[in-house]
Amino acid sequence: MTRQRLTATAIALMASTALAGPALAADTELKFAHVYPDGSLFDQALERASDAIEESTEGRYALAIFPASALGNEEALNDALSLGSIDLIYTGVAFMAQSVPEIAISDYPYVYRDFAHWEGFWQSDLLKGLMESYTEVTGNAFVTSTYYGQRHVTANKPILKPSDMEGLKIRVANAPAYLMFPEATGANPTPMAFSEVYLGLQQGAVDAQENPLPTIQSSQFYEVQSDISLTGHITATLVTLMSGYTAEKLSEEDHDAIFTALQEAADWATEETRANEANLISFFDDEGVSVHEVDRQPFIDAVTPYLTDYDNVPWDEATFTALQAIGR
Repeated sequence: MTRQRLTATAIALMASTALAGPALAADTELKFAHVYPDGSLFDQALERASDAIEESTEGRYALAIFPASALGNEEALNDALSLGSIDLIYTGVAFMAQSVPEIAISDYPYVYRDFAHWEGFWQSDLLKGLMESYTEVTGNAFVTSTYYGQRHVTANKPILKPSDMEGLKIRVANAPAYLMFPEATGANPTPMAFSEVYLGLQQGAVDAQENPLPTIQSSQFYEVQSDISLTGHITATLVTLMSGYTAEKLSEEDHDAIFTALQEAADWATEETRANEANLISFFDDEGVSVHEVDRQPFIDAVTPYLTDYDNVPWDEATFTALQAIGR
């Protein structure tokens, strides 16, 4: 049985029973819920994983995938995971940090030097310790991470140095990790729902926004912004989690098969995302949008004092030092 394609009626019926209890579905389908569009790259990765899971478990398990917030927003999905009424989810680091605040460090600006540093962290002993703490608090299990992309600034002018950010009204997600970069550079961070960003830019409610290149393309922000500046200030991560109720029901063999399939799917999505980032520069050029290379060091210098202000960040000096030592 390959990935189930769920009609709107089926989603509504299953959503109404999703909070019934922690037991796995009798047909061995594991509910995997997320907020990303049906058919998106990350959704495609789950189709691949479902096929691999079905094959490697000899039909004992497959995924029933609920995209596009069909079972609720990200906060609701995290709650349902802990209740055991959803088996697997994609989530962001900010939601995990509500249980273990130190995990938030991985989502802050300029904590990574490059992709290799990001990759090293998500395979490190530091990460292992943080995830063990997360499991102790929530009961849920860390499965794998997927590279979501580097976040860059779009505006109607180039952003080449920190002073170019001064006074800029920039839309950000409403989380401390996303507020730090504009605050450190003198901009005016403006939390706004993602669904409102295009219109906000078009009507001038905000001057700028920041997102990875694939999101800038898919959400068509380039239609209402003339410049993309490659600040690469946050390297974003999508985390796959499994409910503890689900994990404890699995045999060792099936546990390993499912985790392996999800890891391989995440690796595929990571490589596809990196390829998309590289290829999109020419796309934006063709659309008449100016794409600017940026010397990141002055931005890093502006942010670093905030990262090391240990009285006001959710990690200590030892954690920050350990992260910076990875790969050196």
